[in-house]
Amino acid sequence: MQTKMFIDGAFVEGAGEAEQILAPATGEVIATVREASAAQVDDAVEAAARAFPTWARTTPKDRSTMLMRLADAIEQQVARFAALESDNCGKPHGAALNDDMPATIDVLRFFAGAVRAQTGAIGGEYLPGYTSMIRRDPVGVVASVAPWNYPVMIAAWKIGPALAAGNTVVLKPSEQTPLTALLLAEVAAGIFPKGVLNVVCGRGLTVGAPLTSHPKVAMVSLTGDVGTGQRILQQAAGTIKRTHLELGGKAPVIVLDDADLAAVVPGIRAFGFYNAGQDCTAACRIYAHKKIYDNLVADVSAAVKSIKVGAPGHDGVEM
Repeated sequence: MQTKMFIDGAFVEGAGEAEQILAPATGEVIATVREASAAQVDDAVEAAARAFPTWARTTPKDRSTMLMRLADAIEQQVARFAALESDNCGKPHGAALNDDMPATIDVLRFFAGAVRAQTGAIGGEYLPGYTSMIRRDPVGVVASVAPWNYPVMIAAWKIGPALAAGNTVVLKPSEQTPLTALLLAEVAAGIFPKGVLNVVCGRGLTVGAPLTSHPKVAMVSLTGDVGTGQRILQQAAGTIKRTHLELGGKAPVIVLDDADLAAVVPGIRAFGFYNAGQDCTAACRIYAHKKIYDNLVADVSAAVKSIKVGAPGHDGVEM
């Protein structure tokens, strides 16, 4: 199991505090990962900054090819990724194998294709003797902060478009669920030039903050809570960093009095409780018309009681 961080093409032991990585379903310690020191965070950003000029000039064809190779390499080890994701997240193994991993592989292939088929506004002649054109340039080093609910899938969502567009990346997974991100780095190590993709581990205050506020980071991508997003916006103001913030959601379900409850209830059961309800778009608020309120509460309660709870590796377990 890979427990070292990936900086400038090499796996290095963190110089900061050790974090015990748990299997949430059992409470068992399955690994220990040392977090990055401030110096190692700086090393990772500097490595990405050095790699950026060359990577930015790499053709879309070559960047696409490398992303496809990464997707293929993950697919070849899909069972290993799924088992590790299930252990480290406590999610059912079937969900990791059949939902998370296909989406992870697909998103890398999607952006491998998208970078070769970019569209833009039409250039043209707007002043006599001058031609207007559209040019796409990468922004530089992207600091990506991923959460604990879909560790490897959201890591792919972040690195796929950033690398495809010619940016370099420093990824910080959640300190609670870093194992599949480190495995992803292990798979990517032989594919991308050194410094293009880096993975550092640790907590938000000790590793995330120095990473996202680093003067050589041009953009920050966060999936996390509102408070973290507010802090990143404050940090970004000093150097006018670009930000992409996907923050916590409270998705409503509105049930009118003429709704077909036989259709509503399975939907709430599925989309409210999938992944233990740990989802940015989970159906977690229900507004019901008073005429059908009591029946809806009774039916949803009965449906939720049918959710199969058990060990992540057991067949049919949903939570």
